[in-house]
Amino acid sequence: MLVVGSYVSPYVRKVLACLALKGLAYDIDPITPFYGDEQFTRLSPLRRIPVLVDGDVVIADSSVICAHLDERYPARPLLPADPADRARARWLEEFADSRMGEVFIWRMFYPLAVGPAVFGDTGDAAAVEHNRAHDVPAVLDYLESQLPAQGWLFGEIGLADVAVAAFFRNAGFVNFQVDAERWPKTSSFVERALAHPALAALHEFEALNRRTGPGRLREALAEAGAPISAASYGQPVPRRGVMKL
Repeated sequence: MLVVGSYVSPYVRKVLACLALKGLAYDIDPITPFYGDEQFTRLSPLRRIPVLVDGDVVIADSSVICAHLDERYPARPLLPADPADRARARWLEEFADSRMGEVFIWRMFYPLAVGPAVFGDTGDAAAVEHNRAHDVPAVLDYLESQLPAQGWLFGEIGLADVAVAAFFRNAGFVNFQVDAERWPKTSSFVERALAHPALAALHEFEALNRRTGPGRLREALAEAGAPISAASYGQPVPRRGVMKL
């Protein structure tokens, strides 16, 4: 299997963690979508990551990828067995991908980290601060009502846990931490989830990805032991995507 996408992306992180939970091997082409070439556009028409190439199957959406993995490789399920729990797990994944993606990525991580680094954007400091003061607390209030004080959402760590936790890694990259006094369950959940081997094993590659320029990234990650693909869909010059940007 091939995964196309940067270690820094929370959506890629979700897929890689689920592959680890299932014990499935893969290669990775660690590009950001902005550096994808025309072949990448054919794989991902919206120019988003991750993309999974599994034999003759090509999927360009993290939720569909995880559903495919659970159906094609049913050992070690990512979703709980009970139908009501499965529905709730899918909802929490959707909440993470949509609302947390909006609040933590597009309104925080992108303007503070990605836009300036890739395109030289200056961002809107007032909008970022408004998001931190109003939108982020609302998300955390909801998570505090949903997350367990101990352990995982549905017995053992699964898709819903990983989907939620993945975004807090990016929040930490721009110096945001959950206030443990105000949101104690969320804070402890994030800490233990990011420390789980399925996610913790990615931390070194994420850090290397963040401090290494695109010209040497593949080489540096390979030297660190990442399962880098033989070929890449990357190009040297970035371009803005179809959606939002």
